Amino acid sequence: MAVSGMKKFAAAATLTLLTCSQGLLMEASKVGGKYPYNVATVPLMSELMKLFLSSFLLYQQYSKDPKATQMTLDWRSVLLFPIPSIIYLFHNNVQFYTMAYVDAATYQILGNLKIVTTGFLFWIALKRYLSRIQWLALLLLMAGATTSQISGCEGSVLSAPTMGYLLGILSAMLSATAGVYTEFLMKKNNDSLYWQNVQLYAFGSLFNAMRLAFDDFSDGYENGSWLYTGLRGWDLVTWCIAINFAFSGLFVSWIMKYADTIVKVYATSSAMLITAILSVWFFGLSPTLQLFLGIVIACISINLYFMPKDSTPGPVLPTVAVKEEEVLKVDRTR
Repeated sequence: MAVSGMKKFAAAATLTLLTCSQGLLMEASKVGGKYPYNVATVPLMSELMKLFLSSFLLYQQYSKDPKATQMTLDWRSVLLFPIPSIIYLFHNNVQFYTMAYVDAATYQILGNLKIVTTGFLFWIALKRYLSRIQWLALLLLMAGATTSQISGCEGSVLSAPTMGYLLGILSAMLSATAGVYTEFLMKKNNDSLYWQNVQLYAFGSLFNAMRLAFDDFSDGYENGSWLYTGLRGWDLVTWCIAINFAFSGLFVSWIMKYADTIVKVYATSSAMLITAILSVWFFGLSPTLQLFLGIVIACISINLYFMPKDSTPGPVLPTVAVKEEEVLKVDRTR
């Protein structure tokens, strides 16, 4: 399926808006520095939203043209979809724990480390060749992420707790692993995107529900079952987070199916800038030179890493034709 440039631009713009607002919404949902709701219920609600929307779109597609709606029902194919669901289960919950230690702009900076881990996974798992420029871009990205977190010479060198960085790195690794594997699933056949999403989000909903049931069992049902208390503490901002997660996942699956990583890179690098600016306005974040230098370096690195190879030949130096007789004359004079 050929994707027009306008559709890629629309997807990039929408994903940029959704990505930059994630950290801001999670920061705004805190009360006294803590989440007043069970953070594990947000990924479950977003998975259920994605499952409902994908099922509805699959039904619409199948009703219009059943023959064109390809669905692989082989159990060996279906059993491939629980793997990314399990990875996303951990990743979605790690995101909330990361935000408990870092601010919204730092969250976006650490999130871009997934490009580094994705590069290594493409190289190790998929045997994808990376040029020298791309490897240098990865090192530049790590340098930019580190620069943005240096708070100065006084006090602690790092501006966020160590646990925040560890959770950010873990989140990046989980995101890259799930992304590489999901892209493999989406492009391995010509199945309907909505059918693939139904499988992906059905398992995602199941595993998130199992996680909540396990938490209740571990706590001895002290606060009751999540079926009755799951929405306790939810407000308008919490619902916006769940909706944001849902549509972000749907856009990412579309990009992995039909577009390329350039769209995701554009959205990620743009989201960093927007998040930093909005954090200054909404949360009183003091903009530092290190932060903006880190954002600029990271954006340059991202665009450098995914820059297409220049197919145009370089300038050809003019050559002077020398006759054989003139060469012999020079040799005789020596």
